[in-house]
Amino acid sequence: MTLSIIILNYNHKNLLKNCLNSLEEADLKLDYEIIITDNNSRDDSQEFLSQLEIKNPDLKIILNKKNLGYAQANNQAIKLARGEYILILNPDV
Repeated sequence: MTLSIIILNYNHKNLLKNCLNSLEEADLKLDYEIIITDNNSRDDSQEFLSQLEIKNPDLKIILNKKNLGYAQANNQAIKLARGEYILILNPDV
């Protein structure tokens, strides 16, 4: 079983960092992928994600040039998902 974890971010860089750290610390015992969509954040989130992508090429990151809204941005990520199951996770979880 593969799980696709989709995280939509908009101006929540610090919450996103905490969320990603929590996923790492959870030591999930299953195959999973993480797809992060950023909706044109103005708080340095896109710079953080660009650097994160360099350090971890397994992450899939979508950097939108405008805020597409919740549904459309999540649908972008779902189209890239390869998992049998999809978890839409907000960065404040």
